[in-house]
Amino acid sequence: MTDVMFLEDIQPGLTWKSPGRTVTESDIVSFAGMTGDFDPLHVDHEFAAETPYGRPIAHGLLGLSFMAGLSSSCPRMRTLAFVRIDDWSFHKPIYVGDTVHVVTEVESITPRGRRSGEVVWFRKLVNQRGECVQSGRLVTLVSAQSFLPKSRPAVPAPTNAKLDKLRKVASD
Repeated sequence: MTDVMFLEDIQPGLTWKSPGRTVTESDIVSFAGMTGDFDPLHVDHEFAAETPYGRPIAHGLLGLSFMAGLSSSCPRMRTLAFVRIDDWSFHKPIYVGDTVHVVTEVESITPRGRRSGEVVWFRKLVNQRGECVQSGRLVTLVSAQSFLPKSRPAVPAPTNAKLDKLRKVASD
């Protein structure tokens, strides 16, 4: 795992490739159970065999979720907020047994105050055949390292003499 990166550590044009992850039937069934999306295209082998895909395919949002997880550490950023998804496209189906990875590129950086910046990331979810199955832009708010809260010296607790003096002033 790499060290955490900050806004100052990146610039437009930098790219990363995530590790891969193989999609299982259990992933698809679990996702259907979590979301309630039991569309037969994803979970019914006989139905899916009659579609142009010829077999069940993963939910598009499952692929998007894999992209989010795989790219969360490539690069590992000091992210303050996930802002939005722009122009996300689903290009090809994802099948059980496919191994996907994410290619990430910094597209642009816009300062947002003194402590952070908005980063537009172009991301592609790519299968083991090198085919882009999904792509689009994600926008996050990233912390600037130079404005992280600095540790403050401890303030000593008031002594009994100081408390007595404060009580006397308050009662006068």
